[in-house]
Amino acid sequence: MAEDDSGHEAPTRRDYVKYGGAVVGGGLLAGCSGGESGATSVGTSTESTTGAKTNTPEDESYSVTMSPVGTVEFESVPESAMVYSQLYADAAVALGHGGAVNSLGFSWYGDILDFFLDSLDIISPDWGSLPQIYNDGLDKEVLYELDSDVHLMDPTWALSSAFGWSRVDVDEIAENVGPWFGNYFSRLNGSPPDAYAGSYEYYTMWEIVEKVSQVFREEGRYDALATVRADLRNEIASKLPEERPSVALTMYSEEEFRVYFLNEPGYARSFTRPFGATDVFAEMGGLEENTGWLDFEGMLELDPDVILQFWGITPDTNMAEMRTALESHPVGKELTAVRNDRVYASGVGGQGPIMNLFQLEMTAKQLYPEQFGEWPGYVDGEPYPEIPDEERLFDRQRVADVVNGEFEQ
Repeated sequence: MAEDDSGHEAPTRRDYVKYGGAVVGGGLLAGCSGGESGATSVGTSTESTTGAKTNTPEDESYSVTMSPVGTVEFESVPESAMVYSQLYADAAVALGHGGAVNSLGFSWYGDILDFFLDSLDIISPDWGSLPQIYNDGLDKEVLYELDSDVHLMDPTWALSSAFGWSRVDVDEIAENVGPWFGNYFSRLNGSPPDAYAGSYEYYTMWEIVEKVSQVFREEGRYDALATVRADLRNEIASKLPEERPSVALTMYSEEEFRVYFLNEPGYARSFTRPFGATDVFAEMGGLEENTGWLDFEGMLELDPDVILQFWGITPDTNMAEMRTALESHPVGKELTAVRNDRVYASGVGGQGPIMNLFQLEMTAKQLYPEQFGEWPGYVDGEPYPEIPDEERLFDRQRVADVVNGEFEQ
């Protein structure tokens, strides 16, 4: 994208950063060492009426450090946030700041978020009313119009071939609008632009959310949610059987199966990797993530116990049509997963904390029904299915209480 010449009055930094932030210690993008992981602040703190300890933003500035943005200083808690992915939208809601979200990368991301959030007794944003950020790219003019206090997006992703921004573009937005704060390439522990390859640090999704909680001064909410997640992970680990199913994580379309690796590093697999299932694609070898394809004969050769349709819960996927196509195909109907009715709508990689809790529960029931209870099934266009209280793997009310600020630490 060319440099902006639209006549914006562009001070080197906002004259008065009331809710935004400034990058401390050098350039607007920086590497981050593992030891610089926390938030620092100077000021007072108070006890909120919910029992959670909160800092008083009016009385202090504070800084948060994360790769690749380095250390970002905030004068007070951001009241508006540009959000591209579901991870950061979900995190904002979970931390009680859903109202700060002023955009989404794609409008239909809101449908995915509501698929899960509608199961909780919370008020979530009207996603459909938010502007869509992506429009044949990422437009600086849109970011100027949003005038966000913080951009919850990895600026090195904007520099990648996905968007094609220049360093000048990224720095301009950070200086004239608000700071960047995000980490994208931890999704699959992928390669950032060459200039950051030596300093880029990878995080789990929950570590990223912890950083975002520091931005919003909601460390107490994060800790409460992390406890729910730890309890869920412990429950899963304690019940996993020695015998594991073979699984194909795929996207079926037009008689072909796209290859995705079930146990890859990165937060995109944080809802499949904990189950230790056998990945039929990894076992085969010679296949590439997201670019390899198999026909029916190739899939029958692998013959997985379970087929997970990646992104199967999204509006663009019709699971009923997919199952009909598999069952009516002369080779497809011979697949073990098809014969045993174990073809499931699976989750999405771009998940935040609430989505992750539900997707872990969903995958547990799909892969290990004897240990975790039967998955009730997914109906196209419907929200997350209702599960009886005694068969739930985490406490919905506990999560809702955290979102609503009604919890004790």
